[in-house]
Amino acid sequence: MKHLPIYDVLNQLQEVLSHHNRAILAAPPGAGKTTAVPLALLDEPWLEGRRILMLEPRRMAAKSAAVYMASQLGEQAGQTVGYRMRNDSKVSRHTRIEVITEGILTRLLQDDPALEDTGAVIFDEFHERSLHADLGLALCLQSQSILRDDLRLLVMSATLDTEAVSELLDGAPVIQSEGRAYPVETHYRPVSKDEPLWKSVARQVEDAFRQEQGNMLVFLPGAGEIRRTMRELESVHFPSPVTVAPLYGQLPQAEQEKAIMPSPDGTRKVVLATSIAETSLTVEGIRIVVDSGWSRVPKFSPRTGMGRLETVPLSKASAEQRRGRAGRLEPGVCYRMWSRREHDQLPEQSEPEMKQADLSALALELAGWGIDHPSELRWLDPPPEAAYRGARQLLSQLGVLNEDGRITEHGKEMAKLGTHPRLAHMMLKARSIGQGWLACVMAAMLGEKDFVRNGADRFGIDLQQRIEYLLGDRKVQLHPSVDAGIYRRILEEADRLGRELAITKESEPTAEHCGLLAAFAYPDRIGLNKGRGQFLLSSGRRAVLPSDSPLAIEPYIVAPALDDRLPDSRIYLAATLLEQVMERNLAHQIQEYTLVGWDEEAQAVKVKHQWKIGSILWKERSEADPNPERVQQALLAGIRKEGISIFPWSANARRLQKRMQFLRQMEPDIPDVSDEALLDSLEQWAAPYVAGMKSKAQLQRLNMADILRSLLTWEQQRLLEEEAPDKITVPSGSRITIDYEQEGGPVLAVRLQELFGWTETPRIGKGKVPLLLHILSPANRPVQITRDLAHFWQNTYFDVKKDLKGRYPKHVWPEDPLTAQATRRTKPKPT
Repeated sequence: MKHLPIYDVLNQLQEVLSHHNRAILAAPPGAGKTTAVPLALLDEPWLEGRRILMLEPRRMAAKSAAVYMASQLGEQAGQTVGYRMRNDSKVSRHTRIEVITEGILTRLLQDDPALEDTGAVIFDEFHERSLHADLGLALCLQSQSILRDDLRLLVMSATLDTEAVSELLDGAPVIQSEGRAYPVETHYRPVSKDEPLWKSVARQVEDAFRQEQGNMLVFLPGAGEIRRTMRELESVHFPSPVTVAPLYGQLPQAEQEKAIMPSPDGTRKVVLATSIAETSLTVEGIRIVVDSGWSRVPKFSPRTGMGRLETVPLSKASAEQRRGRAGRLEPGVCYRMWSRREHDQLPEQSEPEMKQADLSALALELAGWGIDHPSELRWLDPPPEAAYRGARQLLSQLGVLNEDGRITEHGKEMAKLGTHPRLAHMMLKARSIGQGWLACVMAAMLGEKDFVRNGADRFGIDLQQRIEYLLGDRKVQLHPSVDAGIYRRILEEADRLGRELAITKESEPTAEHCGLLAAFAYPDRIGLNKGRGQFLLSSGRRAVLPSDSPLAIEPYIVAPALDDRLPDSRIYLAATLLEQVMERNLAHQIQEYTLVGWDEEAQAVKVKHQWKIGSILWKERSEADPNPERVQQALLAGIRKEGISIFPWSANARRLQKRMQFLRQMEPDIPDVSDEALLDSLEQWAAPYVAGMKSKAQLQRLNMADILRSLLTWEQQRLLEEEAPDKITVPSGSRITIDYEQEGGPVLAVRLQELFGWTETPRIGKGKVPLLLHILSPANRPVQITRDLAHFWQNTYFDVKKDLKGRYPKHVWPEDPLTAQATRRTKPKPT
């Protein structure tokens, strides 16, 4: 047995775990931690014969680790060492080390929060920061602190901020393994922006194969790029025998094992892999790495509630992991398909899945755990608030949470299925209406990649066509556009789901049932046709279909597959939803509203009864007998929106308003009747007058002057007439209206001849405010503005007289205006 670097720290690790219930082990790739640590802890006294659970983020790595550990004991997997994952498990009553994946740990915790038969939980490759690892650690920490202080928690990682993790684990000890790595020569080979990535990678593979010896590991973003690169390499004439093998998560087990096993003698190997080969998995004989520099990660948009896979540049930490694969057995070489300058700009660490993935499954697990909010648990990175809030909203739509936010019995049943909450809800609802088998097939298909390559025209975007094909005769030769591997996995998963739900294969599906089942899973993606392929989704988003799609003329659709990169989401997969089916089966999604609101166009209150599915208006009718209080509230809201000018303001009412505002400056008890104050206090003064009214036209019947005057007491009305009169009598006997609207104060505009004999400027407002006199010519044009009439007579009158006498010779122009008779005529009447 070769000496692995991890062996140098195993004694230290055993010592730490004998005194502490939490620890961190940092060891680089190739140190041997994954397979050596669980075996080293198997006979520790504190374990007391209980099992060790090791969470491994990748299925292939989990199975490989379990098989290798079992071989070290001279056994088969399933005896002392076994593995447990979705659709594939090998464990027995003798199994003491279980390597588990994905949601298995959370499932075990939900069934037994104390993990009574478990002595230790190991989180391997924690630096990958998978959602399930973060969730599993948070749940284990609470279980340990409340129920099982003897439960050991060990976090293992190749590249990790151990200080942050140690702080999360209350200062847990950190054990560091130096590892062993041979030098790796690094070359930067930036790709041309004018050439597809796979062409550049294929050319680099050919060059590296000719220049270097040994096997090669090529990192690409996903299965699509792997297939394209393989096609490019088919035309390359390699100088020696070579096997080109793909390696990604959805490959059949036999093909995955072919990629990681040693090459036949005399044959070199080129493995085209996704990030699955960054850690844990050991691909034999690798000394050359070609790194495309890209990775595919799940991204979730809280804005749209939609998730997608996105191709992003990898982090420096991931680049170093990939590079290290070339130096595990001997000195190696790494070709990076980017520039040194681009490398310096890469992020230090990859973004945790928690910050970018769909959180609905996590929210379901927390609801099952009895958690109202993630803050009740301890996280390295807590779930983002917006994404988590959106996930809870979806769970409420799916019937997982009751009005108090607690998990329902339906939610508990969904959680047991271990599938996405949408699909679990769909299958349970479909089973209740006799369409369980159809739901299993749909769930398997929607949970997988599209089995149709490049959305071939044979199937278009119609969900029903795909379902009918999957339910067809399996003995018929597959259509050339169908990916046989994905097709097979869908049917196998459908069979598994059917067995788990005790569902038998029912009758053939119809368009009615496909759309209905899709609506069960995606209530937020029911779409109303707005014309020309445009659909309004129940979530409020807009989505588009190609205008030539047969589904573009359907009144309603459901869109399980969308892209949210553009303002209007592009629909990739949809099904027809019949209106009568909605009414019969989606009553729980249909909400009734009585809307009482102001209609700007009609300038009136409109009362409507509406039936809506989310943002989609399904039905609407006018309400014959609306609630009077709600009508009045809507009318007042409309008045506020339109402004105080919606009332019928006569000139007299406006003058009265200004007089009251003038008097208020001296008498604070006078009500504030400014436009702003009137709008703010509509309920107090307007409500009694507008009762029973619905429109602007009806408001025109009001007398605003009478309404304003009613706001004053009898004493205040008397004071108003005395101190802020509407009119004033001048020496000629005329009653002239005072203008209270001018900024300079109350104005009296009067012709000069009507002022003769008036020695002083008249005052109002308890004698405190002199009127601003606009002295007019016989033609009513201002000739002088003054507040000091006496000064005018003494100093200005004679100049004005000289100027006007020539223009108006028929009018009287006395030498002494203070003794002259005032007149409203050209000349005064004879006495």
